[in-house]
Amino acid sequence: MPAIRRTLKNTIKNYSDAQVKVREATSNDPWGPSSTLMSEIADLTYNVVAFTEIMQMIWKRLNDDGKNWRHVYKSLVVLDYIIKTGSEKVAQQCRENFHAVKTLTTFQYLDTDNKDQGMNVREKAKQLVSMLSDDERLKNERAKALKAKERFAQNAMGVGNGHGTTRPRVQMGGSPTMVGGYQDSYGHPDSSPGSGSAGTPSEIECARPSSAGEEELQLQLALAMSKEEHEEAVRKQKSDDIKLQMALEQSREQAKNESPQSSTLLDLAASSTSGNHVIPSDPWGLPAQSSRSADP
Repeated sequence: MPAIRRTLKNTIKNYSDAQVKVREATSNDPWGPSSTLMSEIADLTYNVVAFTEIMQMIWKRLNDDGKNWRHVYKSLVVLDYIIKTGSEKVAQQCRENFHAVKTLTTFQYLDTDNKDQGMNVREKAKQLVSMLSDDERLKNERAKALKAKERFAQNAMGVGNGHGTTRPRVQMGGSPTMVGGYQDSYGHPDSSPGSGSAGTPSEIECARPSSAGEEELQLQLALAMSKEEHEEAVRKQKSDDIKLQMALEQSREQAKNESPQSSTLLDLAASSTSGNHVIPSDPWGLPAQSSRSADP
């Protein structure tokens, strides 16, 4: 239901493709944004128009109230990703709005179970503040992240070449682990307590299959590809049927054009036979037995 409402709002508000991607990546769904989606957003930051749209939507999400704490936390996750792998203008604008990020280090929100959901926001904001305050660290983080992104892109190319490789979620240093604590950071009901500790996962953990949201995305992609193949087969079948129908019509037309001549020949043969009709007596053409006289 939230996805349908979000889609309707995207249509009503006439959001651009870049804005729709940011809204999807920072939704209230209890799972994190996929690395694929964040990578697309990061690539769009190199476009001047898309960059403005993306940053406007992110700042808007960061200003949401406590009940939409997932909007705020996911916006920080996306911001962390595009600072490291997107245009350098992202970090520049974050420094210009440094106070807006630093304010989130005191973010507070308790849910209905009296659980402090603001803790994840505060920790993520502190990490961003620390990174934006250190030029050398930011430079090193960008270098490592871009190298990791290139490696994952090569793995994705391996999928297209028939090699079995899953699409991983990218985690940058210091953020909650994507395998164990990722869902807990988003308040997922099935998450295990204490799994959201900070740390850098191994490459094997990074390459593990994604959460329910990523699996659903992959399933939708597979269904879409299957549907496209089916539609292609149907179009081909229709094309073959049309060609067959045209051939049959052409054959009928030829039959109609030839039928008068054939009918005339048949009529002539029939009339010739009926005009010279003789009841033969035997194969040798002798007169019929009934025409002979009874007495020799």
